[in-house]
Amino acid sequence: MQGTTLAVKARTGYGLQKRTGLTGLGECGGRRSSKLSVRMSDRIGCCGLRRGLFSMETELARAKIGFGSLLRSSAKAKSVRAQASEEDIEDIAPLNPQTKSSGTVLPYVGVACLGAILFGYHLGVVNGALEYLAKDLGIAENTVAQGWIVSTLLAGATVGSFTGGALADKFGRTRTFQLDAIPLVIGAFLCATAQSVQTMIIGRLLAGIGIGISSAIVPLYISEISPTEIRGALGSVNQLFICIGILAALVAGLPLAGNPLWWRTMFGIALIPSVLLALGMGFSPESPRWLFQQGKIVEAEKTIKTLCGKEKVAEVMQDLSAAGQGGSAEPEAGWLDLFSSRYWKVVSVGVALFLFQQLAGINAVVYYSTSVFRSAGVASDVAASALVGAANVLGTTVASSLMDKQGRKSLLMISFSGMAASMLLLSLSFSWKVLAPYAAPLAVVGTVLYVLSFSLGAGPVPALLLPEIFASRIRAKAVALSLGMHWISNFVIGLFFLCVVNNYGISSVYLGFSAICLLAVLYIAVNVVETKGRSLEEIERALNLAT
Repeated sequence: MQGTTLAVKARTGYGLQKRTGLTGLGECGGRRSSKLSVRMSDRIGCCGLRRGLFSMETELARAKIGFGSLLRSSAKAKSVRAQASEEDIEDIAPLNPQTKSSGTVLPYVGVACLGAILFGYHLGVVNGALEYLAKDLGIAENTVAQGWIVSTLLAGATVGSFTGGALADKFGRTRTFQLDAIPLVIGAFLCATAQSVQTMIIGRLLAGIGIGISSAIVPLYISEISPTEIRGALGSVNQLFICIGILAALVAGLPLAGNPLWWRTMFGIALIPSVLLALGMGFSPESPRWLFQQGKIVEAEKTIKTLCGKEKVAEVMQDLSAAGQGGSAEPEAGWLDLFSSRYWKVVSVGVALFLFQQLAGINAVVYYSTSVFRSAGVASDVAASALVGAANVLGTTVASSLMDKQGRKSLLMISFSGMAASMLLLSLSFSWKVLAPYAAPLAVVGTVLYVLSFSLGAGPVPALLLPEIFASRIRAKAVALSLGMHWISNFVIGLFFLCVVNNYGISSVYLGFSAICLLAVLYIAVNVVETKGRSLEEIERALNLAT
């Protein structure tokens, strides 16, 4: 029930030695500065990609440079080349300070996050409603039918996540959001009015397709319209609103005890944000990157003016043009292109991050949280779920404030390290006899710490990082593929988790999750690059040159 959910980013330059470096064009922030033209070749490693030549150049806007000045600049360039050859791209510091954009982006991010709220709400709504809808539909003793009602959402989400990328490439981001509202609205309506199990399952399947599409295009859209200097914070808002959606589903279930038919209203509530999403996207700007790729230059300029301010239009358009010269002008990639030698290494990072996210045990902790809290004397299921949800929201809020300061890679490593320690604590609390007197409080502490650690990085970062490291021509499909792996692994874990627990015991399973978290830390340290403070286009150019 957790919400997981998604280019090596560069600001307007890299500072090397005495700040002689590259003039990059930030998405919506950062001004060009006057510098001497310097070209240098540098061996750079990114995302486990082989090192390649990275051409960096700057230009002087002022005239009257003497011969001595040129000699000093030449000597400085040699010093820069020597230093840069020993550094990875993520270690190069930004040069120019970011300037705040004068455009308007927050309302459009808010509209997109309605998709994230629906993601979390549909995941969480069945938890409280299942017992009551089972009685109402006459399947109280039929656990197989109940299982289908729960798992059909995940199956639909898997289909939707793969579909979302292709739709976003063909119709654009905003139009895809509007198309996505169709299964969301119909699915919610069928669930709320269902008089049979079959109707309920169809409704859940359609809702699943809807949230699967949302899971792919919400982080994609936010990353493409957000100014560089706040893209990390806005990107992590996606995960925050997923958590809010889950909490909203829990709160919506409070009247159930007094009104058993309230479950229909719970499903019907999802109609409201679904309709608002479709209407809101009618007034939201299209992604300027998608417009540029379609050759709609004038519309792209108008969108950039809206999002970033008129003073940034020339900069961003030049950045998009430069990225196009580096490969973004190529036609949209097909699905098979994702597995080519050119792209697979970076695509595999996205797939691996979502696999680690699920295999690290977040679903297991959520599934077992109620029993763990009951053992500690917390008898209320709602109280237990609310505590886990509150920890998730708190951690995600903290992560939002740190994303553009601490950086994506470091948050991921801190997050998985904390999850490993928490899982070890949970395992020991169930198995060590010496800890038996303290087992209940330790289990509660371990669960809360695990959820907090997850929400600091493993939850929000993958959905934010992926649109940043994927080249524009594969971005939508690569994000969809990665999220498809997320939903497939989610479905498989939900299907086999209880069987594994019955065969090996919960303590051994938690210990295995701890080991997976440690493997994730090692993988991230070697293969993931830091994207803090870098524009999508500069990331794409750097990764293209590194392959």
